[in-house]
Amino acid sequence: MKLIGKLYIVGVGPGHHDHMTFRAKEAIADSNTIVGYETYVNLVGDLIEGKEVHRYAMTQEVERAHQCIDLAKSGKIVSLVSSGDPGIYGMAGLIYETLAESGWNPKDGLQVEIVPGVSALNSCASIIGSPLMTDFAVVSMSDLLVPWEIIQKRVEAAAQGDFVIVIYNPSSKKRIHQLQDTRKILLKYRKPTTPVAIIKGAFRNSQTIVMTNLQDLPNYSDQLGMISTVIVGNSSTYNYKDLMINPRGYKSKYNLEEQTNPDLKI
Repeated sequence: MKLIGKLYIVGVGPGHHDHMTFRAKEAIADSNTIVGYETYVNLVGDLIEGKEVHRYAMTQEVERAHQCIDLAKSGKIVSLVSSGDPGIYGMAGLIYETLAESGWNPKDGLQVEIVPGVSALNSCASIIGSPLMTDFAVVSMSDLLVPWEIIQKRVEAAAQGDFVIVIYNPSSKKRIHQLQDTRKILLKYRKPTTPVAIIKGAFRNSQTIVMTNLQDLPNYSDQLGMISTVIVGNSSTYNYKDLMINPRGYKSKYNLEEQTNPDLKI
């Protein structure tokens, strides 16, 4: 008899259950086996009681991927849990790369479903206002898998293009110069007063928010880390009462103070 398993790659969002999708909770409930980085597994601890659980350290991504696939092929229903969205700097890519190398056929092979989650870019943006109303770029400062020279080129291009920039993994204990170098690149194209937000531990009990600018960013190095996200405004971004606003362009086309429909009661 052919064993029928399934692999869910589940994004649980920023951490609080209120920001998990219904489908994410459904996938975890459907699974008899849970795999993930220990911190992410702990975020859903109350949802996985009685299930087989495999916890991993942060640097064991390849081992996680292989075990997930092997468990699902053995007939288990597996949820590989990840914070944020697994398709944004997450495990989805590694799972598909591993399966592709094995000659996997999506049509009649192991069934895989990605369950998207709220990523740091939109969870953090929602906390500080409306910084992502125009085109934006997302860059990770982690050069563990991508050479720093390439990351610098991407930052330079985003800076030249006047994109709002969302920065993942801004620093770690061993990785300090990357954000400093990025700031120097940005200052070639942007004013020192350009708004910057640092959001640490979004929607978790440890959440902290700092509103600053490019000039003063170095003063807040203690707020940077692997659970921090930095959002750098573009030439149009401004601060208003501790909120970051990026105009969409309506003001140039409409009078925002006028009531265009006289029958509309507000």
